[in-house]
Amino acid sequence: MTAEAPIDIAPGAWSPNRDRAKLVQNIVKFICGAFAAISIATTLGIVATLIFETIAFFQEISIWSFLTDTRWTPLFSSKQFGIMVLISATVMISVISILVALPLGLLAAVCLSEYATPGVRKVLKPVLEILAGVPTVVYGYFALLTVTPFLQTFIPGLKGFNALSAGVVLGIMITPMVASLSEDAIYSVPRSLRDGSYALGATKRETVTSVVLPAALSGIVASLILAVSRAIGETMIVTLAAGANPRLGFNPLVPVQTMTAFIVQVTAGDAPHGTIEYKTLFAVGMTLFLMTLVLNIFSFWFVRRFREKYE
Repeated sequence: MTAEAPIDIAPGAWSPNRDRAKLVQNIVKFICGAFAAISIATTLGIVATLIFETIAFFQEISIWSFLTDTRWTPLFSSKQFGIMVLISATVMISVISILVALPLGLLAAVCLSEYATPGVRKVLKPVLEILAGVPTVVYGYFALLTVTPFLQTFIPGLKGFNALSAGVVLGIMITPMVASLSEDAIYSVPRSLRDGSYALGATKRETVTSVVLPAALSGIVASLILAVSRAIGETMIVTLAAGANPRLGFNPLVPVQTMTAFIVQVTAGDAPHGTIEYKTLFAVGMTLFLMTLVLNIFSFWFVRRFREKYE
């Protein structure tokens, strides 16, 4: 008997398995595209809602008074709409939180990436990231019931509701974000840079401060900007700990009201739907959206401008 020669299938010939694989690929591509389209449509819907309602607000209130008034009393009989009152409180608490999160997060990142052994790093990093999973309402009560009484023993003039305790606890909350992202940036610095520094006689500290941190600067700054965006948009901590007293200034020892705290106050039912008081909700939301958008654009530009590339 003679063996039959195998039947060769030309590359372009029809095959049931090939058609089935192509169909599956098209289905997967369609599902992925649909989810991407849903995300884009949701974002556009949010932005459109803010824009239309903000336009309706500015048809009744001038932009000039919105930006220059020194009082914020839209829920009172004498209405004034000075958004700078809320912005000053938001910026002050965010600055306090960064002053707390920057040293804690950066030092934790350096410790995890440069000094900790692999076993210690495996334990410490998940423990640090547990802080990111704590509900923000728990942080708010922690600031109100624990941090504020503790600070009052050192600062007698500190009020029960204040920006200082809210900013400190907010800084603790965003520390895992700064630490995790900064640690990733530091860990990605090539080993050859460290070895070159050691070869020149540099110590561990000199290598970290003069070589590793400058090389990871873009990632560290990006983590800080993302943390600031997170701090600006935080709601429950500032609502519970900072109070609801809109005042212009940068005194961290007194009650203040941030933009997110005012949004919570309005959505709690203090303003009827369709009124000018209700429309301030969207004007404040648009201001908050623009602030975080500017920060994210700056972060994107900074990373692209100063990112170090290694072969």
